[in-house]
Amino acid sequence: KDAEQPGKLHDNAEEAEEEDRDRIPGPVCKGKWKNKERILIFSSRGINFRTRPLMQDLRMLMPHSKADTKMDRKDKLFMINEICEMKNCNKCIYFEAKKKQDLYMWLSNSPQEPSAKFLVRNIHTLAELKMTGNCLKGSQPLLSFDPAFDELPHYALLKELLIQIFCTPCYHPKSQPFVDHVFTFTILDNRIRFRKFQIIEEDAPLVEIGPRFVLNLIRIFQGSFGGPTLYENPHYQSPNMHRRIIRSITAVKYKQQEKDVQKPRKKEPKTILPHDPTADVFVTSAEENLIEIEWVKPEPKVDLKAGEKRVYKQQRRMKQKLNSGNAK
Repeated sequence: KDAEQPGKLHDNAEEAEEEDRDRIPGPVCKGKWKNKERILIFSSRGINFRTRPLMQDLRMLMPHSKADTKMDRKDKLFMINEICEMKNCNKCIYFEAKKKQDLYMWLSNSPQEPSAKFLVRNIHTLAELKMTGNCLKGSQPLLSFDPAFDELPHYALLKELLIQIFCTPCYHPKSQPFVDHVFTFTILDNRIRFRKFQIIEEDAPLVEIGPRFVLNLIRIFQGSFGGPTLYENPHYQSPNMHRRIIRSITAVKYKQQEKDVQKPRKKEPKTILPHDPTADVFVTSAEENLIEIEWVKPEPKVDLKAGEKRVYKQQRRMKQKLNSGNAK
């Protein structure tokens, strides 16, 4: 009996191994979803054809994001905190369009944490780039930051804000347990540049996927979408001022062109006409045009009309007297 027991145990172990081979494997991650980060991504009315695909790309890249309808431009920004509360979101990416050509991005930690306002430039979406890279939808990204983020305090604050917004929470229901792409944030010319790359192999170079855009920091506020200013970028130049400078430069160029055209006209020699012999026919010498000076006072002129009037009046009076005498 004792000899038969080890044989039976060996057979049972082999059967258990075969069952494990045929069994469907369970999920890779068995942890709990504890970090309930949710991001609200929406925009204002008036966005152009580039902003809409960029907003859709960001929603696709972040599985923990939510969408909402466009907000009216007349509404105040403080209303976004109420929208985030209704949507059960604690982070927000809001695209604000102005003049149908300027795009601003708000990154906020709702409802009371700091927020940052950026000017978005050089937008290139996934459909526009058509890169060779590719990644799994819903996979978790790696965040790569420039060492310059640790040198200044306002960049350190932005780094923490970007980590909380773009990092996918662990064990999120819509996320995949794979890491196959990288989000890079680099600082160049006082601007933050965002790019996305695919990880093919550990030692292989990265392949860009997209999208890409440039963020020019304007201000960092203490509250969500407002409040006291923590930092203001001294290198920031508004788009209106930039366009004004361009117009002034073109105006100076136009004025210089006009001056250059007028210079040859001034330098041209004047045409000298030949002497006309008939031009001196009516020219008189100065001796013939002498002015005579009278040394004696001239006699007063007699007004003949006044004398005639006096005579006429006298004759009229005489006639009146004669007529009156005959009547008597």
